[in-house]
Amino acid sequence: MTINQQQIHQEVTDIYDYIIALRRHFHRHPEPSLKEFETIQRIKEEVEEIGVPYINVGETGILATLEGGKGSGKTILLRADIDALPLPDETGKPYASVNPGFNHACGHDGHTASLLGALKILKEHQDEFAGTIQFAFQPAEEIGAGARQFVRGGYIDGIDHVFGIHLQSGTQVGKIVATPGPSNASCDIFKIKVFGKSGHVSRPDLGRDALVSAAAIVTELQTIVAREVRPTDEVVVGIGVLRAGTNYNIIANEAEIEGTVRTFSHEVRAQVLDAVERIAKNVSDAHRTTIEFSNYDAAAPLINDIQAANHAIRVASDIVGIENVITDSPKSMGADDFADYLAVAPGVYCFIGTQSSEETAYGHHHEKFDIDEKGLAIATELHISYALSYLKEPF
Repeated sequence: MTINQQQIHQEVTDIYDYIIALRRHFHRHPEPSLKEFETIQRIKEEVEEIGVPYINVGETGILATLEGGKGSGKTILLRADIDALPLPDETGKPYASVNPGFNHACGHDGHTASLLGALKILKEHQDEFAGTIQFAFQPAEEIGAGARQFVRGGYIDGIDHVFGIHLQSGTQVGKIVATPGPSNASCDIFKIKVFGKSGHVSRPDLGRDALVSAAAIVTELQTIVAREVRPTDEVVVGIGVLRAGTNYNIIANEAEIEGTVRTFSHEVRAQVLDAVERIAKNVSDAHRTTIEFSNYDAAAPLINDIQAANHAIRVASDIVGIENVITDSPKSMGADDFADYLAVAPGVYCFIGTQSSEETAYGHHHEKFDIDEKGLAIATELHISYALSYLKEPF
């Protein structure tokens, strides 16, 4: 017998306390990116207790595999990120962080607990579906280094479809966001080192001023959005750091610029990054200085597959009602490395509302960030329902 929506809802309700207890455990014990050692150990213990095999991915990630008892079929990946932030916890809650200076202020504790709850229920119904469900417990989302361990390591080469969720304090609890097309921007973090020649400021002609060159580069980079991309393309070229100089009377021989590029298109992303490097080099040449350009690819643009998003809307409607499904959420310049999975296979990234009061309305990455935990039940139910409905009628 195939499990129906009412049964899924009841079974999630039955293990709600289990999900909440896990979330509060992870919240008490946050760990930063690539150092989630105790976190992944607890996840492994839960997965072993549930009885699902897994393999290690890097030092602090695992990929669990649940094969359906009705034979072969498609393979879908469900993902939860598990890392926390280097941020104090000022919630004052009984489950506040006991690790000073670290805080699950982005909801990854809830992501992890929800996916473990989904795994627990899906294991009980293993004989009722064909195909395979894989569960990625992924480190280092906050620094854009976790998804690539799964992707570049070849661990998900056979995946047909991907699905993920993110809790969202800006959305009321009881609502689900499923938006077709671009959802989150790419994130590139570039550095430009400028090299000049020192000298006394009273003889600028004898030096090559890296500070002036760097300042000119920063100014000219602002022309990319204004003059090199279409007005309808949403692009950010932001500069957050400009370091130069050692003393008021010394011509700076080195300067360093750090900035970011955010776009919603693979093509525009490449165009803008090329422009940043080109402008930096040409401006530097004009000031008789040289540069070194480097870029860290933190995340691709997150673009939801249209068909997958429409499927998510139907599944979400069965859970919270169509009136509580948001299908036109504004795009966000915030990045998420779930985009790396979407570059391998079609899928969708949904957001689950967790706001119900002033306490749960703080923005992500805030010291007082917290959630209405009722959103975790919705997240768990959505994981289960989306996976089973996809495997039953793949597209």
